[in-house]
Amino acid sequence: MSETEHPRRIGRSIGAVLAGIFVGVVLTLATDIVLHVAGVFPPWGQSMVGFDAALLLATVYRTVYGVVGSYLIARLAPNRPMQHALVGGVVGLAVSIVGAAVTWNRGPAFGPHWYPLALIVLAMPQAWVGGKLRLMQLRPSSAA
Repeated sequence: MSETEHPRRIGRSIGAVLAGIFVGVVLTLATDIVLHVAGVFPPWGQSMVGFDAALLLATVYRTVYGVVGSYLIARLAPNRPMQHALVGGVVGLAVSIVGAAVTWNRGPAFGPHWYPLALIVLAMPQAWVGGKLRLMQLRPSSAA
């Protein structure tokens, strides 16, 4: 391997992780906006207390988007797709932990404590599922 290949591969790895995270964030924000406008979520800045069903919905779509983002990371990775997807999961885990710490006991606008805890717990499994989907896609078909 030449010296120019290694930095290019690192750049592609970083780009894959950033692309997957970007797609996940954009999908999440777009869905949040639509649900606020549609009245499923309360207006911005108002209490999420009493909106457990809406927060459950948010947990579900954020998990799906996390899988999609992780799959994209694995798909764009120059090598080792599962490891790349898991790096994205670690980033998601870190962001979820920071988000929970910053919003913990900050008032009802941030909803019940189960919600940020669910995001923390689900960060790595959704990354693994996204990576696994890519690995299944790469596996040679037995029919071929």
